[in-house]
Amino acid sequence: QVNLVESGGGLVQPGGSLRLSCVASDRTFRVYHMGWYRQAPGKQRELVASITRSGTMDFADSVKGRFTISRDNAENTVYLQMNSLKPEDTAVYYCNAHILIPNRGVEDIWGQGTQVTVSS
Repeated sequence: QVNLVESGGGLVQPGGSLRLSCVASDRTFRVYHMGWYRQAPGKQRELVASITRSGTMDFADSVKGRFTISRDNAENTVYLQMNSLKPEDTAVYYCNAHILIPNRGVEDIWGQGTQVTVSS
């Protein structure tokens, strides 16, 4: 079984920066689409940013110009660089990946989530 392990969340002041990382536990599996989602209390989970294996990116309008996403295909890792953070960015951030599992096909895998809190 392959898992996604996230790191990098925490407490930051408005205007600050954080970098989230997410790595697939088995680096031998082929990973296709990777992305970051977030869920604030009382709200639905929403897409923050995504990136294909070839590097095509997509961002939520609310984070364009502030967040960037990148990946390392050799290490099955995806990063989310968050700059100019705002209190409304406070949420649990989840990593997501589409991973080719031998004998099972492509599966939609989620990380456990990491808390990001933006507050003074």
